[in-house]
Amino acid sequence: MNPTHQFKPVASKSRKTVRSSQCLEGRTSHSSKAVTVRTRTKPSRKQTRPQSSPVSLPCFRNTTILPPEFFQIDALDLAPRLLGKFLRRDDVVLQITEVEAYRPNDSACHGRFGVTARTAPVFGPGGHAYVYLCYGLHTMLNVVADKEGAGAAVLIRACAPVCGLETIQERRGQQTEKPILLTGPGKVGQALGITTEWSNHPLYTPGGLELLDGPEPDKILIGPRVGIEYALPEHVNALWRFAIAGSAWISAPKNTLRLS
Repeated sequence: MNPTHQFKPVASKSRKTVRSSQCLEGRTSHSSKAVTVRTRTKPSRKQTRPQSSPVSLPCFRNTTILPPEFFQIDALDLAPRLLGKFLRRDDVVLQITEVEAYRPNDSACHGRFGVTARTAPVFGPGGHAYVYLCYGLHTMLNVVADKEGAGAAVLIRACAPVCGLETIQERRGQQTEKPILLTGPGKVGQALGITTEWSNHPLYTPGGLELLDGPEPDKILIGPRVGIEYALPEHVNALWRFAIAGSAWISAPKNTLRLS
């Protein structure tokens, strides 16, 4: 991967808490295409997607939403390309710092169960969300990869906060700016305030949950995925976990990661 931007740290002990409608300075990259920013409320049983209304996020006014074709590639290629990109919902913007790839014929991928009510989004076209509950508690956000029918996705393992810190802290129930706030896939889902009703949501449409363009990291760490001991040895040992080198916003374990 040819780096185009220097990745900047996103946390500082001396930084004061910002209001949830503001962006943290010096943490974004801009594109030339403008998009409409919308906010959504929590889905009800009668709504598969919440209603939306405009909200102002000045530092992301001209940031580009990634198009569908960006996602419709092999999950192993998509995963590192997602590093440095931005997730946006309401007044919250997160920068992706760590991911894991899950591919077709992968004994660790949910696609191994075939098409079910839960896994159907994994078999849809790339660019949609796949959201599931882990242990019935943790909401895990995945980005569907590849072409329709492939059954592949990329798990978002960790992020760094960019906008809406107060909202993130409230949703997480933690008044901290330390990496513990967002280093873990369940923490990311909680910070975004999403439920499984967001599964199959298109991430390339304005409003709701969006995936925005962002800078490529200078260096990337790779390592085996986490918590898949049930899978075949070749998949347990596959180096399909990716993280931004030098970032503090990476989940445990870190000692299994090395420079690519």
